[in-house]
Amino acid sequence: MGAKKRWLFTLFSSAFLSLLFLLVYSISAFSSSKQFPSIVHHGTHYPPTFAYYISGGRGDKDQIFRLLLAVYHPRNRYLLHLSAEASDEERMRLAGAVNAVPAIRSFGNVDVIGKPSRLTYMGSSNLAAMLRAAAILLRMDAGWTWFVSLSATDYPLITQDDLAHVFSCVSRDLNFIDHTSDLGWKESQRIQPIIVDPGIYLARRSQIFHATEKRPTPDGFKHAVHGTKIKVTHMLYFCVNVTCGDSYSTTAGSPWVILSRSFLEFCILGWDNFPRTLLMYFNNVVLSEESYFHSVICNAQEFKNTTVNSDLRYMIWDNPPKMEPHFLNTSDYDLMVQSGVAFARQFQRDDPVLDKVDEKILKRGHKLAAPGAWCTGRRTWWTDPCSQWGDVNVVKPGPQAKKFEETIKNLLDEWNSQMNQCK
Repeated sequence: MGAKKRWLFTLFSSAFLSLLFLLVYSISAFSSSKQFPSIVHHGTHYPPTFAYYISGGRGDKDQIFRLLLAVYHPRNRYLLHLSAEASDEERMRLAGAVNAVPAIRSFGNVDVIGKPSRLTYMGSSNLAAMLRAAAILLRMDAGWTWFVSLSATDYPLITQDDLAHVFSCVSRDLNFIDHTSDLGWKESQRIQPIIVDPGIYLARRSQIFHATEKRPTPDGFKHAVHGTKIKVTHMLYFCVNVTCGDSYSTTAGSPWVILSRSFLEFCILGWDNFPRTLLMYFNNVVLSEESYFHSVICNAQEFKNTTVNSDLRYMIWDNPPKMEPHFLNTSDYDLMVQSGVAFARQFQRDDPVLDKVDEKILKRGHKLAAPGAWCTGRRTWWTDPCSQWGDVNVVKPGPQAKKFEETIKNLLDEWNSQMNQCK
């Protein structure tokens, strides 16, 4: 009889603890799901907001979702794009993962493109997809300040509170974009060749088509391309002063940009025909996303003096540079952190260095949004601190913000001196 009583006591105790756990979990889930979102305020008296376009291809669902959580803030707007080569199932699973995050579900500031673009490597379909994303974001949200383009292989080196805090002191008409009018080898290999991108015209995936002849460089406008000066040795891509010295040579770079809302409205909404004229030309240019925005902004009188000559990315290139930078790892962490920039690329999926960034900089838990001043929930092993929130218009910068602030100050000093503006 004693053994039977002990067995029943153990059974009922286990059942009671299980029910208690489920009750507490249900109460927590119910309270967070019923919480109304804080009102997002826009204007010069509030922190700036960012419209993120995050793109990737087949198999990039998990990377895009992780990147979204790393850069998430209720004040921002996000548009996720899995290209046409990804399956509809992968796209639906990404949308499901996004909707499962309590804050995202409540604030409704993340969207997944349902009818994706077909992207061709080195073709103009990449530029078309970026312009489409900017147009969607302009139409869906009237409050954001800057447009930020990221790929699935990117990752932040600062928190969104850091970014908003530092950019609060930046003129909201400025554009962060690497550019140079020194075309060098790019003139004959990128500007003059004529290509056709099948991603724009065909329903199947293919490579770009090359014409047998080249065309002369147009003289109706000044060309500007993406290109930072790097030393003729293996070194860091990021350089605060783009004109670093006589021992440096122009090299190709990535098309990633941080563009102001006013400039993108100029490119898309159509009160001036110049952006469309250049778009017709760059439709047949190799890697047009590396030169279209750069050429438009450096030829438009209204915007030519708004360029800060940096894309605020950290990359490491080979010598001579290949088409893509190195994949970063834990051996690059210290230099990455000391660079004082906002983003880095590129990373392998779930590389341990990303866990290190999550732990030491973002303070982000596994499959959780990076916390900020807006998160008010207690952080425990089974709850998300960002499942509850307070005033989303308040930001609290962390230690990494100081390095980023120094970088921006140096860049703005150069901008004020007009050293690195469009020539």
